[in-house]
Amino acid sequence: MITTGVRYRAERAAIAGAAVAAAAVGAAVPVNGLLRDYPMWTGQGFRYALAGVLLLGWARFRGRSLPLPRVRDLPALAGLAVSGMLGFSLLQIHAQRYADPGFVAAVVGAGPLLLGLVTPLLARRCPSPPVVAGAALVVSGIAVLSGGGAWRAAGLVLSVGSLLCEASFTLLAVGVVARLGGLAVSTWCCLIAGGIGLAAGAATEPLRPPAAVELTALLVVAVVVTAVAFCLWYHGLAVLGADRVGVLIGLMPVSGFAVAVVLGVQQPTPAAAAGTAVVAAGCVLGLRRGREAGGHGP
Repeated sequence: MITTGVRYRAERAAIAGAAVAAAAVGAAVPVNGLLRDYPMWTGQGFRYALAGVLLLGWARFRGRSLPLPRVRDLPALAGLAVSGMLGFSLLQIHAQRYADPGFVAAVVGAGPLLLGLVTPLLARRCPSPPVVAGAALVVSGIAVLSGGGAWRAAGLVLSVGSLLCEASFTLLAVGVVARLGGLAVSTWCCLIAGGIGLAAGAATEPLRPPAAVELTALLVVAVVVTAVAFCLWYHGLAVLGADRVGVLIGLMPVSGFAVAVVLGVQQPTPAAAAGTAVVAAGCVLGLRRGREAGGHGP
């Protein structure tokens, strides 16, 4: 009984943390818009490098020594840095040149269903019906919320690539988070992605200091969206499993839309309200039913 209560509280905390992480990433979309004129590789490199340094400092402040990755961990860490971090950001930005943001959001929003189906199969177990049903609701809600939009072939290809990169951020982390912990994985991946981004920027982009608004945006995405959100997400991954935590990806477009409404960029509509309600219902179904059934991660 005590063990069940402790596990229940741990799962509630993990759900809350992962939900905050997903909401923070979605809410940062308008902030990222402030960086559209700043060199892309340099900006991403600075973001991840700063986040990695902050995480190292946080570990030192808490008196924790981060485990060093072993050789078998390096492919997963490199893959996370290249695809789940840099690749996702760059493909999503480029996709919006050939497709409406609503279409890109709808395609990328299929992430919960992809994780709900693929994660159990990789672990050689059957997908959980409640998780898959909840993920399907989340995807449907995102489609209603985003409204779709016009697209060209290049936009579809780039959007699907962004979807796969988004899924890799969670799938590639399953084993390495279990071995090293969420804080260590977040730190090493950020440092790797930061080094790659800064090197690519130095080789291909003109070097210029960020303007005051750009610097503020970089600091926000480095601290809140990267350092804090990554640790919360990987903690949720460790406790809930990739398939269950994946349904919370649906909160990203919801929070992004909410911030856009607050800023006056978009107007609230009945369709947006309906889509948000469906996303919320999908999250509840995918998480609460999984918990009641004793679901666990791979």
